[in-house]
Amino acid sequence: ADFGFSITLIDMTMVIRLLYLSLLANFFLLRPTTCFISPIYSRTAATTSGSSLPSQRWQITNMSSSSSSSQWNESPTSTSEEQTLAKSLSIWPLDTYNVNLLNEVRHKQYTNPNPPLPIYDLVVIGAGAGGLVSSRQAARRGAKSCMISAELAGGDCLNAGCVPSKALLRCAKLVREAKKIVVQDNEYGISVTNSGKTSDMNVSIDFPKIMERMRKLRAHIAPVDGHARGDSLGTQTFQGRGVFTSPSTIEVVEHGQQLGAESNPILHFRKAVIATGGRPFVPDNISGLKEAPYTTNLSLFNLQQLPKRMVVLGAGVVALEMAQAFASFGSEVTVLQRSRLLSRGDEEAAEAIKQTLEKEGVKFLSGVSVNEVTTIKEATNNDDLPLMSVSLSCAEHTEPISLDCECLLLALGRTANVDSLGLESAGVDFHPSKGILVNDFSQSVSNPDVYAVGDCVSDVFRLTHMSGEMAKVVVQNALFKGQWRLSSLVVPAVMYTDPEYATIGRIHVDENDNVVSPIENNEEVDVYKAELQHNDRAILDSSDKTSFVKILCKKGTGTIVGCTIVSSRAGEMINEVSLAMKHDISLEGVGRNIHSYPTLGEAVMGCGIQFINSRWETMN
Repeated sequence: ADFGFSITLIDMTMVIRLLYLSLLANFFLLRPTTCFISPIYSRTAATTSGSSLPSQRWQITNMSSSSSSSQWNESPTSTSEEQTLAKSLSIWPLDTYNVNLLNEVRHKQYTNPNPPLPIYDLVVIGAGAGGLVSSRQAARRGAKSCMISAELAGGDCLNAGCVPSKALLRCAKLVREAKKIVVQDNEYGISVTNSGKTSDMNVSIDFPKIMERMRKLRAHIAPVDGHARGDSLGTQTFQGRGVFTSPSTIEVVEHGQQLGAESNPILHFRKAVIATGGRPFVPDNISGLKEAPYTTNLSLFNLQQLPKRMVVLGAGVVALEMAQAFASFGSEVTVLQRSRLLSRGDEEAAEAIKQTLEKEGVKFLSGVSVNEVTTIKEATNNDDLPLMSVSLSCAEHTEPISLDCECLLLALGRTANVDSLGLESAGVDFHPSKGILVNDFSQSVSNPDVYAVGDCVSDVFRLTHMSGEMAKVVVQNALFKGQWRLSSLVVPAVMYTDPEYATIGRIHVDENDNVVSPIENNEEVDVYKAELQHNDRAILDSSDKTSFVKILCKKGTGTIVGCTIVSSRAGEMINEVSLAMKHDISLEGVGRNIHSYPTLGEAVMGCGIQFINSRWETMN
C-alpha cells in the first residue's frame, strides 16, 4: 500500500497479509479536492447581456499565449540551477512527482505572450485559488483576461496547504485506525492469526513513503491549476512579478529582470484584481528565531525524515492538524499556546479537541512566552534534520524551561502579501500586514478599477473557498455591473483534526479572549445542542464520544446565526447549516427535513427537533 505504514506479524504469510489489508480497506476514505475548481470552472461560458464587454465573444485562438518551456529534470540529472530554483520555491525533492508538479505550475523556462493584447478587460496578479477563478471565469464569460503568476500556480492550497496537509492527515488517521485493531482482544473482533495462534503486531511507519504519496497525489491534482489548463479556457498566463506602474497599467517583471527592464511586458487594463495571497507570520521579537532553521507550512511538506521531536508555536488550525498528524506518525509533539486553543472559537469545542489530542500523545503548554531559539546543529544535507532548543516561560512551570526539537513549526497566522506591488502607484490603499482595503463589493476603497480577493484582503476569512467565492463576486461586479456583496456570503470553516471542528457565523471575543455572542451588537441567543454520544451511528462506529452539534439562534426565533460542530464528519455536516443560513431556512425547517438513518447528520436535525419540541402544543 502507498500509505507509508506496515503491520509486522511474526511469521505472517503473504496470504494473511493480503486478507488483513483487505479488512483495513473498510477504513479508507480518500477524497482529495481541488479547491472547489469543478463547480467554478463549469463548461458553460455565455456572457451576460447588457454588460460593458464586447458583444462578440473573444476567440480563444486569439488568446494563445504562444508560450514555450523546457521540462524540469529529476535528481540526480537535475542541474544545480534547477535545484536552487526548486528550493527557492519550497518544492523538494526533485523526484518524478515534484517534477510533474513543477512542469504544470511553474515552468522552468517560459516565454510570456508577446506581444500582449493592447488592453485587457481583466488582469489578475496572483495564481492561487482567487487568481485562478477570477481570470478563468472572466475568460469563459467572454472577457480578454490574463493572470500573472510569480511563483507556483495553485498557490498555498495546492502546494503547501489544503492538498498536501489532507494527504498527511489521511495517512495519520489510517495509522490510528490500524493501531485499534492490532491490540489483542480488541472490541472489533479482528485479529490476524498464524497457525491458529494470535500474535502481537506492530504498526510501522515509513515516513518517506507517506511523503511520497502526498507528492504523488498533489502532482495528480496539479494539472487543474496548471498553465495549460488556463490556456485551454482562454486566459493568458504570464510568469513574473506583477507591479502596478499607474492606476491602469501593470508591468510584468520577468524572472531574472529588474523593474523597468525594456523586455518586461506592460499590460493595460480596464479592471484589475489583486490575488497575491498571504505568507506565514514570523515574529521578529524572539531572539535567534530569524537565524534558526524553523519550519512553516511552506517547507513542512519537504521533510524526508520524521522528526523525533516537534515543537509547534501556535494553537490554531494548522498547528493542531499537523500536531495530531505527526504525533500519529510517532513524533514527540509539544504545542505552545499563548492563550487557549482556537482563541476565537467555541471554548467547549477547543477543550474536546485538546483532550483527544492529549490522549494521542500531544503535549500542551499554556501561557507561553518564547524567549529564545538556539540553533544547536544545522542540517548537513537535504535529507538531514537540524537541532534547535526553544527557551520559554509557561504557566505549567515556575522556572523557564528549554525544549529541544528537530522541527520547530511556526503556525502563528498569516500576513498579507502586499509588498512590492506598486500599490502606491495604483492609488490602492492597504494595511501593511492585514492587506488591501476593500468595500462590500470587494473593490478597492481608493481605486474603483482595482479589486482584491483572498488572503491579501483585509478583514476577510482566509480560506480557499472564500477566495474562490470572492473571485466570482469580483467577476460579476467588475465586468457585468453587478452588485454582489461580500456581506451576503455565509462562509463555513473547518479544521480537519480527528474529530473535525467546523464553524459558521460571526464569533466575537471580549478583551479577555472570551467568546461572546456570535451575532452583531451582542444580541442574545438561544442555544440548541445535540451530543453525538447518543447518536446511533456514532455508537455503532465507536466514535464521536465527545462530539456535539451546537446551533445558535436569534433569541426567541428560529433564525440561525451560528453553529459549531465537533465530529468526525463535521466538515460535511456544516454544509447543511450553511445552506439554511444562506437561504433563510429556520431551525424548525432543518428539524422537519428528513435525514437518513443512521447518520451523524441526524445530530443537526436533533437541534431542530429541540426547537420544535420547545414550541409543542400539549394537551391539558
